[in-house]
Amino acid sequence: MALTGLQIQKLLPKTNCKECGSNTCLAFAMKLAAKKAELSQCPYASEEAKKVLGAASEPPVKSIVLGPDKKLKLGEETVLYRHEKTFVNQTALAVNINDTDKPESIEKTLRAVGSYLLERVGEKLIVDMVCITCKSGDPAKFANICSKAYEIAKRPIVMRSSSVQEISAAAKAVKGSNSVIASANPKTADELKKIAEENGHALALTAPNLDELSALTSRIKESGFNNIILNFETFSLSEQFQVNSIARRAALKDSFKPLGYPSIKFIDGGEMFDIAGEAINEITKYGGICVLPYFDSAMLVSLMTLRLNIYTDPQKPIQVEPKVYSIGEPDKNSPVFVTTNFSLTYFIVSGEIENSGTNAWLVVPECEGMSVLTAWAAGKFSGASIAKFIKGIGLEEQVATRQIIIPGYVAQISGELEESLPGWKVVVGPQEAADIESFVKARIK
Repeated sequence: MALTGLQIQKLLPKTNCKECGSNTCLAFAMKLAAKKAELSQCPYASEEAKKVLGAASEPPVKSIVLGPDKKLKLGEETVLYRHEKTFVNQTALAVNINDTDKPESIEKTLRAVGSYLLERVGEKLIVDMVCITCKSGDPAKFANICSKAYEIAKRPIVMRSSSVQEISAAAKAVKGSNSVIASANPKTADELKKIAEENGHALALTAPNLDELSALTSRIKESGFNNIILNFETFSLSEQFQVNSIARRAALKDSFKPLGYPSIKFIDGGEMFDIAGEAINEITKYGGICVLPYFDSAMLVSLMTLRLNIYTDPQKPIQVEPKVYSIGEPDKNSPVFVTTNFSLTYFIVSGEIENSGTNAWLVVPECEGMSVLTAWAAGKFSGASIAKFIKGIGLEEQVATRQIIIPGYVAQISGELEESLPGWKVVVGPQEAADIESFVKARIK
């Protein structure tokens, strides 16, 4: 039976030392109860606590961190469906390079991966990893390309080979990068585990079926190594969908630890739409790492946009920082607009102001990430709250103008805003952002 946060707290040292990252032992206990933390994060946990809480407190899907800065996180999921709470660590996207590719092609792909940046509603999205597949049979060549990939792309590497010798050379070449060795089978797992331990890498394990894979992960974990990723052997999209779902359900619903790890999927080729379909399956159905067969910026735009939607917390809207934004090159006499800090609202409004060709100030007060009408209905976007924000940031000292343009949907706050901002005149703008350009030309220019 699962323990509650209060029951868990009784087994903790109760020092509130904050070394675990939580402010109090009770807060840490609540995280343990929700399986969002591991007992190992508490440096003063007693042997009794370790015995009672150890396995029970681990997240059902183990957290794996990659990269020298440990910023790329996989796993740590607690729900089967996004709407239950939220998904935590998004599917990492990687691009494959074969070590037999032409040198100029390899370098071109690596530089494309390293420089790729997609901005969506304030989020900066990148290619997370590079996969190097050894097809040459030459350990030195394979290691050299892995090292070069890490140096140029500055991303964690997936080292893919069935040869222990090839993996050993590559793992040493990128030691300290906290990358992934793929993939160890029941015959090579013990040797590759040692290589992974010595060089600080995660180890992907594979086997012909889930029963054999479960036995393999249990054996490797019992040996003291738990930095594990699962590589399912499947032969169709429908089989991959099924296996991903079975593994995740077993981990979350049945607390089956041998399958409680993030996974990796290699897409080895095919038509573009087939590749995209397999990648979409990984993003929507619990994939940890999805390795694409080649770099294609158009495909990445679609996949990253989908991934952003899937992994956005449905209970926490995407927000921009509340402050005054400059659109273009405004001066003290430039017009002042106001909107909420919901990312989509901000980017649409700022884009339309920019498209109008005018330089302006855009005031974005704290509205908890709500849209204009929602924030107004919740009392977060009122004349009084906007005036308080403007005074708090010192806008009146920054600009000479005393006109402020509010969204047309909340025209009813104009009187309250003028009362709260003595000396200012409130201008009711258009209801739709698409009409800002014509509004600017008719009312401002």
